[in-house]
Amino acid sequence: MARRLFCELSPITYRISVHRMILSRKLRDLFSPTVFARRHPEEVLPAVVYRHNSLIRRKLGNVDLHLQENKAVSLGIAAPLVNSVVIRPGETFSFWKLVGSCTEAKGYREGLVINHGRADSGIGGGLCQFTNLLHWMVLHSELTVVEHHHHGDLDLFPDFNRQIPFGSGTSIIYNYLDYRVRNDTDQAFQFLVSTNDEYLCGELRAEHVPDVKFHIREEDAYFYESGNKVYRHNRVMRLTRDKRTGLVTSKQQIIENNALVVYDRSLINAPVLPAPVPSVPMEDDRVAPAPA
Repeated sequence: MARRLFCELSPITYRISVHRMILSRKLRDLFSPTVFARRHPEEVLPAVVYRHNSLIRRKLGNVDLHLQENKAVSLGIAAPLVNSVVIRPGETFSFWKLVGSCTEAKGYREGLVINHGRADSGIGGGLCQFTNLLHWMVLHSELTVVEHHHHGDLDLFPDFNRQIPFGSGTSIIYNYLDYRVRNDTDQAFQFLVSTNDEYLCGELRAEHVPDVKFHIREEDAYFYESGNKVYRHNRVMRLTRDKRTGLVTSKQQIIENNALVVYDRSLINAPVLPAPVPSVPMEDDRVAPAPA
């Protein structure tokens, strides 16, 4: 039998481990030279870089619908804490630095969380949808992602009106699993975030429109069997296009997913291949060079 970790011994040791991780992150930040974005000016930066709306209530297998309603409440509490924040050149955006801990006293409710590879509930659950939205907008910009935690090892729910490629989301836990973005450009960026009855709405703005445009797409997407289990494979790619010439100047693989499907295979709306497809080397990707 494998030796259990300290955090697995009991609920008490788990809480001790969590508090140790939280304290460790606070101490690292205290002695770090990182400058965190804090300003929430009333002015809105003029140029729209990217905008996206994320449906709040989605069909996620047989997850209790009241967790979706609770998530809507929690998102409504967190959105104003991030809304209008400006990330100036050299500054780093930290989700948890702005939102803080999610507690019942602040009005947060129990929502969906992923616990040891299965759906569970916890206070503030569902806020990963918030960082998913932020990350999707950032991928369409020149901002630099400096902390991102991926939870694509498992395909937990069948697709329902999917708008973005599988496996391009984020995982967050206060405060030691954060979502952080650094501004290495020469202009300021700004997040605008709000909620309405249906959507979490986001805009990424800047001082001026960038010279390049980014396209995120999915490639090599399929399901396959291995050892009596079904897996989901895809690659999430980012293409950079020069607005002046219209040419693609670079192509970058953001992530490659091989996720275990944990729901019934009858809910998969695609063929299941008998084996994985051999990968095509990235060197074979053709990208048109930008003119001198």
